[in-house]
Amino acid sequence: MIKFADNFNEVSKEKAFDKQHRNIINYNIGKYDVAVTRGLSRLINLEHAKKKGHVIKWKVMENLDKLLPEFESNFQKKGGKVIWANNAEEANQEILQIIKRSGAKSVIKSKSMVTEEIHLNEFLESNEIESLESDLGEYIVQLLGQKPYHIVTPAMHLSKENIAQLFHEKFGTPVDATPQQLTLKARELLRDKYLSADIGITGGNFLIADTGSIALTENEGNARLTTTFPKIHIAIVGIEKLIPSITDLDLFWPMLSTHGTGQNLTVYNTILSGPRKADETDGPEEMYVILLDNGRTDLLAQKEQRQGLYCIRCGACLNGCPIYKNVGGHTYETTYSGPIGSIITPHLRGMQDFKHLSYASSLCGKCSEVCPVKIDIHSMLLLNRRDAVNQKLATSSEKLGWYFWKNSMLKRSKMDMVGGKLKNFVMNTFFGKMWGKNRTLPKVEQQSFSKQWKDRNKQ
Repeated sequence: MIKFADNFNEVSKEKAFDKQHRNIINYNIGKYDVAVTRGLSRLINLEHAKKKGHVIKWKVMENLDKLLPEFESNFQKKGGKVIWANNAEEANQEILQIIKRSGAKSVIKSKSMVTEEIHLNEFLESNEIESLESDLGEYIVQLLGQKPYHIVTPAMHLSKENIAQLFHEKFGTPVDATPQQLTLKARELLRDKYLSADIGITGGNFLIADTGSIALTENEGNARLTTTFPKIHIAIVGIEKLIPSITDLDLFWPMLSTHGTGQNLTVYNTILSGPRKADETDGPEEMYVILLDNGRTDLLAQKEQRQGLYCIRCGACLNGCPIYKNVGGHTYETTYSGPIGSIITPHLRGMQDFKHLSYASSLCGKCSEVCPVKIDIHSMLLLNRRDAVNQKLATSSEKLGWYFWKNSMLKRSKMDMVGGKLKNFVMNTFFGKMWGKNRTLPKVEQQSFSKQWKDRNKQ
């Protein structure tokens, strides 16, 4: 608990006052805001669409035990294979077995937050298997040896100059190369990898129960190449990604793209329903879907907080959050950062280590306001705080501080017991270093407003 919380506090202080970092992220989020505002204006009844999405995801969570077997049965009928993984270790071992059984030596990946969650690249590397990211943003952060900065935009923290410098050092491209030139270079480097890779690995934006299919949405075409050329395709998907019917994509695809990037629809939207059939010209010879739990059923068991599983990973709450816009994605030390990460990570990775994320919020409610499936995020941050206290994870100083604050705030007589001079002394002495280091502390008047009001009325 101390390690992660202390790291978060230290890095937050550093990032919040790093002008270059803030300029880059605010510039990139500013572009996002303009695009999304324009995209949302095209929707006739946004509130109705959000409510409908919320209800569908609610029904999914209430019937997950029925919909998962339905998906499995329908997918297997089409020649696919389903593997259930309780945790990251099981998922990685299952993938390794498939690789060893097929004699594969190289893997090409499309963008997937679930593979980041289980640390798949590091696991494969430790087993001497090359794993290459094909999404441009993921490829860039892989070259840097970093984790994705953002759910949707992995390299949001980098400027075009940063990326040009990276490509210059790695591949000898001009140091002043344009984004178009850098993209062409990446395409040149990756094309051969699609052709030579033995296995393609993807995530899945949605699992479709009634057709036994996975739906992928992207803008670069790398997922289609990843699932077409290699002989084996493995999709790793969290069990919460289910939707009941293929007709539900009529709602979820536009809502995901509009809230994620401001587009009416992303460029490539693919539905995959098993391996290549005899009369088909492309596609894998084998296809596996790994259904990952990894703490999701623990969150499902929390009746008040299971809404966190409704998330469709659009990233809207990150872009709207004033905390995220100041401290950035890497500060959280989690796969899922920002507000949504703050409510689900304590349940997926342990309240003891990650309860501090639920306190990293101004509770302004912007995250709940922008969510396309109406997850009540800021309320669940409070519920996580309550659970942390109930589980006796609060420190002694925390308990003591809240005890005195509560008792003094509940009675006006106690608040007025001492004057402003003593209050200012206490504030400067005990909070000067913590709060006053980077801001001017407020000055308390000698008499409270209540006391001044009473004295004025007497006069």
